[in-house]
Amino acid sequence: MLEFLTEYGLFLAKTLTLVLALFFVLVMAASSANRHKHEGRTRGNVTVSKLNDEMDDLKDDIRHEIIDENILKEEAKAEKKADKAKKAEKKQKAKAKQGEGSTATEEERARVFVLDFDGDVKASEVESLRQCITAVLAVARPEKDEVMLRLESPGGMVHAYGLAASQLVRLRKHGIALSICVDKVAASGGYMMACVANNLVAAPFAYIGSIGVLVQLPNVHRLLKDNKVDIEMITAGEYKRTLSTVGENTDKGRAKVQEEVEEMHGLFKDFIRENRPAMDLAAVATGEVWTGRQALALGLIDGIDTSDEWLVAKCAEADVYRVAWEEKKALKDRLSSIFEGSFDKLFARVVDKRLGNLLQRADKEKFYS
Repeated sequence: MLEFLTEYGLFLAKTLTLVLALFFVLVMAASSANRHKHEGRTRGNVTVSKLNDEMDDLKDDIRHEIIDENILKEEAKAEKKADKAKKAEKKQKAKAKQGEGSTATEEERARVFVLDFDGDVKASEVESLRQCITAVLAVARPEKDEVMLRLESPGGMVHAYGLAASQLVRLRKHGIALSICVDKVAASGGYMMACVANNLVAAPFAYIGSIGVLVQLPNVHRLLKDNKVDIEMITAGEYKRTLSTVGENTDKGRAKVQEEVEEMHGLFKDFIRENRPAMDLAAVATGEVWTGRQALALGLIDGIDTSDEWLVAKCAEADVYRVAWEEKKALKDRLSSIFEGSFDKLFARVVDKRLGNLLQRADKEKFYS
């Protein structure tokens, strides 16, 4: 048995070495190929899908299950006949306009472009957002088309969310109406983005607000001092380093950071005031968070609704398109993702199995004790 385990271990080691070697070669080849590509080339593309069609597909799936097939056939015939009559009517109107000497232009439905932003601390999706907005601005018709953003964000870094909010301002500058729907949370930097909307709605229990600024960091100076570890810090400029994680902080440094935080809070409030001038900032700029219904009463939002209900209503009156940005991953990144995903699944499976066994054992011991 021991000999078998030894041989099996050697076999696994050889296999693992071969796999790692192959992975290394592929990564090096991918890196070499990427170096020869033009550095300024955009690594991604915009994808567009029509949500009206997706809604119709959902409806058809249900109808085919609950309605008799003969009735569906009759409805399809009637619909086809109605479409044919509608097209003939449009042709007649176009000919009439041409006879009058006017340009034969068909009245187009309004278009709604749906974007998504799922924010983290660094507002990492701002790159995708800026690409989508640039694409939409190239085709959207001012005063007619609309953009809807499904926003979820608890906030994060000031500069990152400042950029994200500025991207939304671009839409308003070009005369494109902006609606924002919040299903779960738009707090702090998330609300900085949300307040730009011409129309801001949220679900009844979504978290809204947190109009404040926070700076916090640990300080291990005493721990280092107790272990006789010295920290040397050389700066030029009176306030180059105000608070430190490793050095001894001073009252002067704390006061300066407090001053900067208050200043940043003031800029935050000014930005909200520009976009929602009717709101009582003194009542809401306290750093508190409210639910959707409370936020409506305080003027933080304009209505209570979910993004799903909003989209269903819009699909009935406009052509609705979801616009997303898909970044092209290099071969080495795709390979890394595959290996990471496989490892994560294997690890999760092992943990779930071990945890399940422990829970079963605990239940048995509890039952029989």
